[in-house]
Amino acid sequence: MNRKELVDALAVKTGSTKADAERNLAALIEIIGSTLKKGDNIALVGFGTFEVRKRAARTGRNPKTGEELKIKASKVPAFKAGATLKATVSGVKK
Repeated sequence: MNRKELVDALAVKTGSTKADAERNLAALIEIIGSTLKKGDNIALVGFGTFEVRKRAARTGRNPKTGEELKIKASKVPAFKAGATLKATVSGVKK
């Protein structure tokens, strides 16, 4: 499902217009991004947790030349699925 399909499904499910659904989705994405940028987590019970994980600096290889290179430490966004979402996807009743 791409963004347009998600907006369409959201509009149908909530009985709102596609424009309203698009604005709501855009706002949600913006809120998640700004919250993670501050270093905070977002926990939606049953659905999952959006969080920031730290990656340590490491040594990598250029696949073309085989030359070693240093990869800087970084922060990456991550999502950890909740129990209800996992059960829904696997088809198990919770």
